[in-house]
Parts: sequence; C-alpha cells; structure tokens
Amino acid sequence: MTLAILIIAPLVALTLTAFIFQSYEVDGPSMQTTLQNQDRLIVLKLPRTMARITGHAYVPHRGDIVIFNKNDLTELGGSSENKQLIKRVVGLPGERVVVKNGTLTVYNKDNPNGFQPDKTLPYGNVIVTTPGDLDVTVPPNQVFVCGDNRTNSLDSRYFGPIPLKDIVGKLVLRIYPFDKAKSF
Repeated sequence: MTLAILIIAPLVALTLTAFIFQSYEVDGPSMQTTLQNQDRLIVLKLPRTMARITGHAYVPHRGDIVIFNKNDLTELGGSSENKQLIKRVVGLPGERVVVKNGTLTVYNKDNPNGFQPDKTLPYGNVIVTTPGDLDVTVPPNQVFVCGDNRTNSLDSRYFGPIPLKDIVGKLVLRIYPFDKAKSF
C-alpha cells in the first residue's frame, strides 16, 4: 500500500501541474502595480488543456492575465532561452491595435471607431500611459499582450502578437504575500 502511494502521488502531482494548474513566481516589474516582483500565483491551465483535447484554440478574454512561452528575446536585449512571461491580453484575433500619444486603442467590428480598454475595463485604473507608436492588426490565432507597467514592459509592442499555442494558462489567484491574496 505504501509503495502504491509513493508511485501514485507523484503521478497525480505531475498530472495536476502539467494539465490543470501550476504555481508561478513573478520575476520583474512589468505587471506592477497589479503584481509585484516575487508574488506567488496560481495559473489555471485547464482551459488550454481542454482546448487542445477538443482541437480548438484557447482564446483568453480581453483583460485576462496570461502566462505564455516566449523564445529568443536576444534581438530585444533579452536572453536566448525559452522564458515564460506574464502579461495582460488587450487585443484579440482580427482586431486592430493602435498605440499613439500615450493611449492604446482597439478597433473591431463592434467598435469601428475604436475603444480604449485601459479606460473601460476594471484593470485600467493602474495604467498611466502606453508609450510607443504602433498600428497592427492581430493575426488569426494570436493575441496582443501588454504589461500593466507600460513604461517598463517588454510586450507585444516590441515583439508583436503572441500565438495562442504559446499560452500556458490564465492567472486565477495570487496566494502570496498573504495580505494581498486575490482572485483574478
């Protein structure tokens, strides 16, 4: 019985972290003030897992904070290793994202004149300005992501939209520091 528990317990743990949820630690200032360096997070992987099982793409919602894999940031002064980054989804497939005069505007068929998600969604109170000059249409099966600390974030403004297949999961819970525990 003890041997069975010693074999099954790690398999269950590996299955949970590979397909259901995983703990992460924030490394860097790009999501401040929403998330701080060394915050401990729980990221839900289940929607991505279910999308892969059913053969569909997992498309997060605008405003979701996601973890994704990003390879080779050397051209942007980063490392050449595979890194996992955490950013907020601001543009969805097929939408036009424009950054100009410190403001991010999204154009889509529901909003042909554009709207500013930083001003209309609840997270927006932490966004002061969005530096850059950009006009891009998000390709199919990709999303446009930005850090909340727009003046200090390496994000889609620099490396372009990210493929949906690179998304690991969605932030659901900050568990540490304990006094700042919060669900997302």
